[in-house]
Amino acid sequence: MLKQLCIGLVLTAAFSCSDTLVVSQYHTVDAGKWNADQPMDFTFSEIDSLSRYDMFITIRNDDSYPYSNLFLIAEMGLPGGQTTRDTLEYEMALPSGEWLGKGYGSIKENKLWYKENIILPVNGIYTLQISHAMRKNGASDGIQELQGITDVGFEIEKSK
Repeated sequence: MLKQLCIGLVLTAAFSCSDTLVVSQYHTVDAGKWNADQPMDFTFSEIDSLSRYDMFITIRNDDSYPYSNLFLIAEMGLPGGQTTRDTLEYEMALPSGEWLGKGYGSIKENKLWYKENIILPVNGIYTLQISHAMRKNGASDGIQELQGITDVGFEIEKSK
């Protein structure tokens, strides 16, 4: 029994470590309601300026999320002051209503492509600000509180 437990722990440790993961950060959304006026702010530094990276936005949602898609605005600031701003759309559910993403129970985690095979050419502190840009069809005003988003994060991995 002890031998099986030790083998299980070693295998878990071996497979849970990822040599491609460089940065992983998450912020919890207060009460599962993401306010449009409260973007999620992340900072990272000490990135190898010669390597190529893939960047992902990670979203955890629960069953109370009322939409099948998600619009985000991502603004990345480079150390020299330059910024890039992207409006992104992601599919969160199939037409049948089945949630996409991984997870058991009512929480699903979606790992969404943000930037692919990029070089971060300048050493220093980078910033990433993510906010939602959801609105109902035909409405000009956005949704102030987006229900059902529990966590927002981002990851940087070395490109393969």
